[in-house]
Amino acid sequence: SLPAKLINGGIAGLIGVTCVFPIDLAKTRLQNQQNGQRMYSSLSDCLIKTIRSEGYFGMYRGAAVNLTLVTPEKAIKLAANDFFRHHLSKDGKKLTLLREMLAGCGAGTCQVIVTTPMEMLKIQLQDAGRIEAQKKLMAAQAQLSSSPGAAAAAAEPAVERRPTATQITRELLRSKGIAGLYKGLGATLLRDVPFSIVYFPLFANLNKLGQKDPNVKAPFYVSFLSGCVAGSTAAVAVNPCDVIKTRLQSLQRGVNEDTYSGILDCTKKIWQREGPTAFFKGAYCRALVIAPLFGIAQVVYFVGIAEFLLDLLPKRRA
Repeated sequence: SLPAKLINGGIAGLIGVTCVFPIDLAKTRLQNQQNGQRMYSSLSDCLIKTIRSEGYFGMYRGAAVNLTLVTPEKAIKLAANDFFRHHLSKDGKKLTLLREMLAGCGAGTCQVIVTTPMEMLKIQLQDAGRIEAQKKLMAAQAQLSSSPGAAAAAAEPAVERRPTATQITRELLRSKGIAGLYKGLGATLLRDVPFSIVYFPLFANLNKLGQKDPNVKAPFYVSFLSGCVAGSTAAVAVNPCDVIKTRLQSLQRGVNEDTYSGILDCTKKIWQREGPTAFFKGAYCRALVIAPLFGIAQVVYFVGIAEFLLDLLPKRRA
């Protein structure tokens, strides 16, 4: 039933995000740093420096936004894929690969309604620590190279309070209206639609390999491994689009970092100034995030926790 699908998708998203959010934060910071202003050399370096400067909970900055909106996002994504698969199937026959890809395309398109504002707010909160650390580093460097008087001034940069998700939302709505929350919508579609086109057919076919009977669900470990493999494969495949989306949605820039007017401008500047490898920044982080996230999501979704909980109600009444 639709309520069960929505509950399963929501539970799956909450569990998955809680487990992998620190890696997602590292991915955002690695993707946003540009040549000449690198704060982090790797995933582990980013996490260690984040804990040292911001404490353990610094790794979960922006998690509240994700946890709040991931429930409708995952619910829409998984339920929409099922909806399109159902309507694209003919008399219950097996879907062709093209129809599976079309169903994934529909699911990816539907989810951006929630994904775009969620990612927009999350990125501002995740990247605030990197920008703050960069300012402190620049101040320390100025202290070493300047006169004592200038050094003292540089050593005490103005303390800025980090904005909350609510403050960012209010400011965007006040200055740009609802369009402010949907900055980077085109780049989000460019990432999520191809992701779903790759992910859902690949998962469905991998999951079928573990089914002894077409009418019986595959064991949970098969769904988990299928979700991990399909998720990491799709994540790496669309990573260039994710880098572009992250750069476009970042409202604040570090010192001497480029600004972008759109997808083509962003792509051109990254290619010319950072090289083609820059499009795969954070790819392994993204694979580490997406693999368990979708593995957990598919286990919860296909095992059907919601159906189990809903089935208990009439039994208790009886």
